[in-house]
Amino acid sequence: MSVGGFEIAGATVPLGATADLGLDIGQGPTGAGQSLPLRVMRGPEPGPAVFVTGAVHGDELNGTGIVQELIREPPFTLARGTLVLLPVVNLPGFEQRSRYLPDRRDLNRSFPGSTRGSIAARLAHAVFEGIVRRCDFGIDLHSAALRRTNFPNVRADVRRRQVRRIAEAFGTPLVVHGKGPEGSLRRTACREGVPTISLEAGEVWKVEPTVVEIGVRGITNVLVELGMVEGELQRPLYQAPVERTVWARSDFGGLLRFHVAPGEVVDKGQPLATVTSLLGERLGVLRAPAAGVILGMTTFPAVTPGDPVCHLAVPRGGVSAVRRALAAASSQSLHERVRGDLATSISVFASAGRGSAR
Repeated sequence: MSVGGFEIAGATVPLGATADLGLDIGQGPTGAGQSLPLRVMRGPEPGPAVFVTGAVHGDELNGTGIVQELIREPPFTLARGTLVLLPVVNLPGFEQRSRYLPDRRDLNRSFPGSTRGSIAARLAHAVFEGIVRRCDFGIDLHSAALRRTNFPNVRADVRRRQVRRIAEAFGTPLVVHGKGPEGSLRRTACREGVPTISLEAGEVWKVEPTVVEIGVRGITNVLVELGMVEGELQRPLYQAPVERTVWARSDFGGLLRFHVAPGEVVDKGQPLATVTSLLGERLGVLRAPAAGVILGMTTFPAVTPGDPVCHLAVPRGGVSAVRRALAAASSQSLHERVRGDLATSISVFASAGRGSAR
């Protein structure tokens, strides 16, 4: 908890102040110094410090859009505590429109980093020491990998009480338990005593409006939960804990005709996609290996045998409660609007036979 001046990026930010700063990350290839732009917002009263990071993977711009929205039009007044907003962490990757750093290393496998390693290690060290260790909680914003989309979900090590607290407060329908990959920002921060969660939502190379809404609402919820912002939590239509996910992979090569979209509830054995030849001959049907919710899926319709097509979240307790909640959903709810927006990345056909796209 920060009391008095909050020291970060070579500056001291007093209670009640807002400052735009730059975190030094060393020299670039021209020999000139580089820094990561960040905004620090402080309430008039002491409280927790929370960091929010976007674009740890340089092509995942939904997180950048969410942070920008918080900077441009914050939907809250910070009553207490400190909010540190970092729109882009992987600045070299961002500049090259790439997930990775110029040396092809994955920054989100490089934390906590070091001062004597690769560019990834050095950047990770600068961010971890300069931002993460100075905060009490963290939210790391991500999108799906290239040629995939994710239905909004929080990833969290829910066996840690304070992590579970902010994961549930964030308010996505699905909270997927897991420590995260070794070297990831989330896993390393939790291990070092800074409870941190990740949002996974949408696609790379895009700032998707409803994903931004989900992110802004979720971050606001966390601030409310921590007593930094006055207000009530905005609850999702449902919230299902998930301890198991499974990929449905194609047994055939060809073109996909999808029958489901992100966020849809499916039964075990339900058709997910039909694989056809280039001349339209039906080669086989991919079916759900379990009852669950479509957590993510490919947006690239050409597959070879073994390619992952649909990522299913298997809620603890089954899908009955999820179905009941969705049956009562308004078509104008944020949940349904984000489902509709994500489905525009694919053509969804009515059945495993012939059908018209919706």
